[in-house]
Amino acid sequence: MTQKNFPIAPKRPHAITQHGVTRIDNYYWMRDKEDPETLKHLRAESDYLEEVMQHTKSMQEQLFSEMKGRLQENDSTVPEERSGFFYYERHAEGKQYPIFCRKKGSLDAPEEIMLDQNELAEGKSFCNISGMAVSPDGTMLAYVVDFGGREVYTLRVKDLTSGEYLPDVIENVAGSAYERYGVEWANDNKTLFYITLDETLRPYKLFRHTLGNDPRDDVMILHEADEAYYLYCYKTRDDALITTYHLSTTTREMRFMDANDPESELRVLQPRIHGLEYLATHHTGRFFIVHNDQAKNFKLSVAPVATPGREHWREIIPHREDVLVENVDAFKDHIVTHERKGGLRKYRISDPDGVSNVRYVPFPEPTYNVHLEGHTDFESKCLRLKYSSLITPNSIIDVHMDTGKWEVKKEDVIPSGYDKSNYAMERIHATAPDGTRVPISIAYRKDLQKKDGTNPALMYGYGSYGATIDPYFDSNRFSLIDRGFVYAIGHIRGGYDMGRDWYDQGKMEHKINSFTDFIACAEHLVKEGYVAKDKLAIQGGSAGGLLVGACMTMRPDLFKAVIAKVPFMDVVTTMSDPTVPLTTQEYDQWGNPENKEAFEYMLQYSPYDNIRAAEYPNLLITTGLNDPRVAFWEPAKFLAKLREMKTDDNLAIFYVNYDSGHAGASGRYDYIKEIALDYAFLMDRIGAN
Repeated sequence: MTQKNFPIAPKRPHAITQHGVTRIDNYYWMRDKEDPETLKHLRAESDYLEEVMQHTKSMQEQLFSEMKGRLQENDSTVPEERSGFFYYERHAEGKQYPIFCRKKGSLDAPEEIMLDQNELAEGKSFCNISGMAVSPDGTMLAYVVDFGGREVYTLRVKDLTSGEYLPDVIENVAGSAYERYGVEWANDNKTLFYITLDETLRPYKLFRHTLGNDPRDDVMILHEADEAYYLYCYKTRDDALITTYHLSTTTREMRFMDANDPESELRVLQPRIHGLEYLATHHTGRFFIVHNDQAKNFKLSVAPVATPGREHWREIIPHREDVLVENVDAFKDHIVTHERKGGLRKYRISDPDGVSNVRYVPFPEPTYNVHLEGHTDFESKCLRLKYSSLITPNSIIDVHMDTGKWEVKKEDVIPSGYDKSNYAMERIHATAPDGTRVPISIAYRKDLQKKDGTNPALMYGYGSYGATIDPYFDSNRFSLIDRGFVYAIGHIRGGYDMGRDWYDQGKMEHKINSFTDFIACAEHLVKEGYVAKDKLAIQGGSAGGLLVGACMTMRPDLFKAVIAKVPFMDVVTTMSDPTVPLTTQEYDQWGNPENKEAFEYMLQYSPYDNIRAAEYPNLLITTGLNDPRVAFWEPAKFLAKLREMKTDDNLAIFYVNYDSGHAGASGRYDYIKEIALDYAFLMDRIGAN
């Protein structure tokens, strides 16, 4: 089916002049959500998508049924013991959201439902909980919830003894970050710490709230006035300190206070110095600090809480050229350092001094994904990990830190059936134009004629912010793999995959490396016969949407189809507007267009600015109307301009979720319906079935 009768967006020329260069943006008007024409155009796009994808409805339903069949609908996380309670969350058949539960004293005790997110979501089209914390005495639950998708949260407190909600309701609260809580308790069981958002949705002010008091009387403890920084708050695992974490792209700072004295002073651990990044965890009067002071790949040092500044940092793990130190965790009897070597995460376990009895957690596969899973208990002697690979379903593993013994606490079951022996995975390398070897993780069915040059493929990438896309298990992908697709991840520059240089060589004035790396990965898959040139699709979201957008404008001949989810497409215009969320914090990621050299460089790759008359791949582009990170107008404008310029009849369609934000649908079934649409589009355009 070819494109016809697609919506034609009105042109309203808008001139933007910077550094003597004038760009005419015919679709700048779409930025105004209040303009009736904007929503009218989006609705027309939704109607068009419905029309041209109607013939795939049965395929979408089949895909949804397959994906749902791989879900363990009645499921529970592994209980985690904290302060005499066993905490877990479970899913119930037919329910979109988790139920947060606990049992007192024993797993044989009666279940107490602390919070049923399904009840919270009743009558609402979106519901996201981003952080919850139980008071130290176990009587109160504080959580933050967003019903609009804009990542603007409301703080609520529930009395777990009576089941009643307290009148304490606080709006405009930030969610959690880096798997930390979005709200924290002092040890007095009545004082809460939370962070609010500025007009660009930047977390910037820390407040102290006492239960029962009017939130209007809450005390502001800290104001992070520098617009380049995000402010976060979390409690140390040993419950000793409340800490703040001030994060910019190139510089970090921490402060701390006594969790037993919520009115005590916040002390600076090490004052910010441009280019100095550090992150500390507390253990018995000492800070273990991961930092990059004269250490591009970071190293580990220790310092007393009494004198925590850089001049007192004593090195424990030196800088190594081939190992990136990512993080550190402290338990009563062990220090655990998160490292990355050869693109793979490693865990270094030592005694509490950080240097004695060092050993590494072994992993059974040559390429895998692993991260810490819960276990906030300082006393724990086990390191709880979530482990998977492209073909190995998720397992929860307790590694006994004294002995190194693995204890499998749970292995995910695929109810519809799954036999790992039917699949293979590889880690191969492409060569970028500058000679850099770029890793690619791939998975496929073993019965695939893998190198005959006829296979369809989907390659995923990201390549920004230092984020690493490890080869993790996703059961949904097997709807493609079982139909003969090769699934690939390009571990391109811009992530931390191969160390700090890997990140630095994929941002700012080196950003184009991310795109040429990804193109090299695609060409390698074709050259080596893994993939048919006319059956290669690529996918990315957010900054990964920029990736696939840039690649399709640089090399439109290389790809058959592109899925760009909530994509960052209009780089120069967005980064020129400091009122747009994220902009000022990301000048060190992309550059500031006020700088002529940065402006000219970003203009070379910004997808919206590089659409030209050419034949382009089939395109499915998506957005959430309430997305605070990448506004809906970026994909809307890109598609309108693409339709104006392209010379082919390939399909270009726009999926708009009118109730969600950056992460798409919040319910687990609604979420896989969106994936079913993605995959039906691929199969329809590539010819798989």
